[in-house]
Amino acid sequence: MRNFFKVIVICSFLFAGSLSAQTVKFGHIDFQALLQAMPETKVGNAAIEKFVADLESKLAAMNKEYQDKGKEYVALAQAKDANEVLVKAKQDEVQSIQERMQTFQQTAQEAIDKEKAKQLQPVYEKARKGITDVAKEQGLIYVFEVNGVLYHSEQSVDLLAPVKTKLAIK
Repeated sequence: MRNFFKVIVICSFLFAGSLSAQTVKFGHIDFQALLQAMPETKVGNAAIEKFVADLESKLAAMNKEYQDKGKEYVALAQAKDANEVLVKAKQDEVQSIQERMQTFQQTAQEAIDKEKAKQLQPVYEKARKGITDVAKEQGLIYVFEVNGVLYHSEQSVDLLAPVKTKLAIK
């Protein structure tokens, strides 16, 4: 039993010694700063802005139609010799346009989200690949997003500059 205990103590010292001999390296990066520096982000954002502007112009046209039909409805409803059937038909027409606008806004938001994913997903993947490659080259075991970390030591490697170099970003 004593020999077994001695073997366990010796093994634990050897194991602890081998752990202290290894260098554990951590890195950090400002992912948003990297994305903002990438020209692909600017191209993607421009495409998204154009897409949104097209949708906004369509919504503006629908809104103009809604305003015009609303004015027609009010004028018809306030007329002294107003026909109830025509007033009801105009009211239904205004409500129909309003419902179309609401549906359009919901559909447009979903389309914008899909367009953002389409335009920016390749940029995110390129950035992550650059981070992964640099981290492997430098022998890091973890890379943290600097904005989510409350403290990082001077021993933590800042990867922003090397990743920018790896991705050929000025």
